This record gives sequence, structure tokens and C-alpha cells, in this order.
Amino acid sequence: MEANATPHDHEDQDEYVLLDLDGVSGLIDLPPNAKYVLTGLDTLNPVLIIDDKYKLIGEYEETIGTCIAFTEQDTPVVHEETGPSEVNLFSGTRLIDSSQPPTKQVKPVCQLHKVLKFKISPDSEIQNPNS
Repeated sequence: MEANATPHDHEDQDEYVLLDLDGVSGLIDLPPNAKYVLTGLDTLNPVLIIDDKYKLIGEYEETIGTCIAFTEQDTPVVHEETGPSEVNLFSGTRLIDSSQPPTKQVKPVCQLHKVLKFKISPDSEIQNPNS
């Protein structure tokens, strides 16, 4: 009798990591669309180079509890006409209220299990702002 053997290889699963730049945000000016290179994600100390001049060293921290990332988008205010009525000419339709400002709609994107906190590398080109 043959046993049905199925490989139990780990399938590639997406893993999300939050890049925490709070420790350096007051020390460097990060332009909104700055190019960056992130290397060594599979090491203990990944390296983030921003605009070819700022070198940051990261360190992983496990999250405590559940950490969820969200996306936010503007959505118009919509009124849905429901119920039978002789006066209701638009029964079952949705009307956009242009007099109302759009509302924010948030949707969960993923769960995070790690936070990658960055510090300025000693060999970075950053100049001391007080000098």
C-alpha cells in the first residue's frame, strides 16, 4: 500500500513589516517622494538608504498584541432611496449628495507582526543640525 505523500514545504507567504522612522524624522528632512533602497530584510539589521545620502540601520521589534495597517480613501456621501412609495421616483437607487464633503473610508490591509525601527548610521552623510 502506498502512502499519499504531500510535500509540506512552506509556501511563500507575504509578511508585512512596518518601517518606523520616528527615531530619525526630526533629524533629517525626508522629501515626500524620495527614492530609497531597502536591503537586508532577512538580516538582524536591515539598511535603508534614502536619496543616496541618508543611511539608516534598522532593528526588528515584535509587536505586542494585534497591529493592523489600514488604507484610507475619500468616499462621497450617498443616500439610498428605499421602500415603496408613490412619491419616491428613485426607489432602489443611490444618490450622491454633492453638498456634503466626502467622508473617509478605512479598510484593513494586513496584520503586522514586526516593526522595523530605524536609527541613523554612524557612517551616514548626515550633518549635525547644531553645527
